[in-house]
Amino acid sequence: MLRKTYIACSALAVSTLAPGYLLAADTPPADAAPAAPVGNKLSQILDEIGLAVTGYVSSSFYHSTGDSTFHQFDIEHNTFQLDQASVTIAYQPKQGFGALVDLTAGEDARVLNAAETGGPAGNGTNSSFNVTQAYLQYATGPLTVIAGKFVTLAGAEVIDPTKNMQFSRSLLFFSEPLTHTGVRATYAATDTLNLIVGVNNGWNYTSTSYGSKTAELGIAYTPNKIIAVTAQAYVGKDPSADAVRTVVDGVVTYTVTSQLSLALNVNWGKQDEQPSSGLPNLDWTTIAGYANWAFNDQWRVSVRGEILDDKEGFVTGAQQKVKEGTLTFGYSPVKAFELRAELRYDWSNQPTFESRVNNQASFNDHQTGFALQGLYKFL
Repeated sequence: MLRKTYIACSALAVSTLAPGYLLAADTPPADAAPAAPVGNKLSQILDEIGLAVTGYVSSSFYHSTGDSTFHQFDIEHNTFQLDQASVTIAYQPKQGFGALVDLTAGEDARVLNAAETGGPAGNGTNSSFNVTQAYLQYATGPLTVIAGKFVTLAGAEVIDPTKNMQFSRSLLFFSEPLTHTGVRATYAATDTLNLIVGVNNGWNYTSTSYGSKTAELGIAYTPNKIIAVTAQAYVGKDPSADAVRTVVDGVVTYTVTSQLSLALNVNWGKQDEQPSSGLPNLDWTTIAGYANWAFNDQWRVSVRGEILDDKEGFVTGAQQKVKEGTLTFGYSPVKAFELRAELRYDWSNQPTFESRVNNQASFNDHQTGFALQGLYKFL
């Protein structure tokens, strides 16, 4: 009782000695600006020092009648999983030196590690953590040079799921490199035309003692907000096969309206075998078409169809034509989050899709998959 009386008297004394003090402490003046949220304050601080920090988290449930054959990432099925949790930290001024680091964790990181062989012997890691990109940058005028590890130029789809329209990756994505380690120079010839040239260790190699390297060439042309065209090529000897591997890729994106966008991705690749091996050259072609329709700010639907002609079986391990059709619905109740529901059907002219029942393997000429995925982007 004594404690309560003391507190009450103290409050009365303060209000008597300093009229208006409690009001000033508890209630901001009518003309005061509202306090900025913590997230906005952090963004302002980062902007002032030129540091960009972005990231996302994606998780999914995926069911398939097969073993997700020829899918790059969704290789496990009938399971809940963390696909990717990624953070990118970048300091990239328009002039001078900078750097970028992109870190990925989750089940997709295991696939990235498996692809990054680190040389003909392979790195043998099954880690769920991957340094997806890490490079130094120097910019001067229209020229930007990066050196380190970076994502490939090839393809319409990328490793980051938030930049794709579908949950699953395409057959075309399966047939192309993921990352490169080397040097890349980009020259902004005009406001609408970028020219790209580089040299690297090859497809997904983070390091190798092999002397031969792979060259990359690229063109990115964006004449207006409606159409964008990119063309890129990689040529070089692959260390594991001791054979020259070439891929030429082109992507055209057409924004029909603010609601409808279309894209076409065409790919041609070949691996030249040594004459002494007695093996034929291996080549393949892939074409993929995309359409995305936004009903409104919250709902959208995407369709993808494609054909992979694996003439000598380099990509899939069998001489076959593989096709797939994908239908994806997206719902975004808020800008930072999207829920995706996807139905995909793959089929081939060969019984190439493996499935297992009671540990007994069987092969079919088709497979069906269904997925639910949630993605959240922060900062």
